[in-house]
Formats: sequence, C-alpha cells, structure tokens
Amino acid sequence: MFAVIKTGGKQYRVAPEDQFTIERVPGEAGDTVTFGEVLMVDSTIGAPLVEGASVTAEIVEQTRGKKVISFKKRRRQNSKRTRGHRQDLTLIRVSEILTGGKAAPKKAAAKAEAKSEAPKKTAATDGPGAEAEGADAS
Repeated sequence: MFAVIKTGGKQYRVAPEDQFTIERVPGEAGDTVTFGEVLMVDSTIGAPLVEGASVTAEIVEQTRGKKVISFKKRRRQNSKRTRGHRQDLTLIRVSEILTGGKAAPKKAAAKAEAKSEAPKKTAATDGPGAEAEGADAS
C-alpha cells in the first residue's frame, strides 16, 4: 500500500516503513506527526484530497541540509556578492497509512488516554481539599 502526501509545498510517495527527509516539521525526535493532506491512496485519487485518509509518521531526527552558496560577480564593475543558505530538514519514518475505515494508531491512543487520566486525578484531589479549606476559613 502506498500514498501520496503533500507537505512543505512538495508531494511525496510514501509507503509504511519508508524513511526520508522533508522540510522542517515542529516536534522532537520520537514524536508522532499526522499528515492530513493525502492526495492519493493506492488507486483512489482524491479531488483534491482523499476523504478520511491520513498518514502517521515518527520523527527520527531534526537535521539541516547541505550548505548552498550563491555567488554573483559583475565583471569590470568591482562588484560581487556571496550568500549562503542551509535548509532545516526533518527525517521521518512512516508508521502507517490510515483510510476512512481504520482507527487511530495505538501509540497516539495510549498517549491520549494517559493525558486525559492525569487531569482527572488532579481535579479529584483539588476538589475536596478546596471545599474543606473553604469551610475552615469561614
């Protein structure tokens, strides 16, 4: 199975377990990113995007590209200009390609559950303590 995604103004043909560099995506190594702009999945072509399809990938590392030097010289004018540029890049590994019928990835679901449980515990401890302190203060 493969998909065509759009990110950073470019299109990429991806398959599960592919590793490649794209323009900088915010996040740290080990984070999971989801690309919602899926233009094609196998033989299904979107108009303009495939409904309900997404691609999840893991950030392997944040890196920088090779240095590009632009040098301009105007002969007999005693004029020259040097400029350099290094592009920020992200190395990613495609985890899975999700279509409309599939569920969210397991890693993301586990992280979401852990985050949702943590506020419940703090709210439960803050609630009764706050009421008891309010009663004592009056």
